[in-house]
Amino acid sequence: MSTWAEICEDKSLRDLPYKIETNRYDQIVMSPASAWHSDYQGEIGFTLKRLMPEGRILSEAAIQTADGIKVADVAWISRERFSPHRREASLPIAPEICVEVVSPGNHRFEVAEKLRLYFASGAEEVWMCDREGRMEFYLRDGTDPVAQSRLCPAFPSRIEWE
Repeated sequence: MSTWAEICEDKSLRDLPYKIETNRYDQIVMSPASAWHSDYQGEIGFTLKRLMPEGRILSEAAIQTADGIKVADVAWISRERFSPHRREASLPIAPEICVEVVSPGNHRFEVAEKLRLYFASGAEEVWMCDREGRMEFYLRDGTDPVAQSRLCPAFPSRIEWE
């Protein structure tokens, strides 16, 4: 199979209306995009940037994991962590905060597996946003969601539709 850099350069994959990831067998896995999903991604990224301006906000952050390339919907990464990898096709270490906007089609085991993979790749926190905008915050040293983020305690527990 192709490397992640080759997949990113493949012109036949550029205009697909899907998020592309790979699995541990280097097979391409695609997920369809939707407007509400994109809206939450934007609001989460904007809010993170406002609350934590010293880092970088990544949308669709490609992260190398033990199960192939996984793409966090939104991520916050410190400049120190990002700087050596800024020009790479994928990150060899997860951003400090990885956020998944969970679609109705996502199975609970898929969500749990992404949590595990992001933490194993170096994430400090993994956040989940459901279709209603409710946020769940998971910390590297815990298994259950917590009331607020440790790295960004002012982040709201719900993304509101205005």
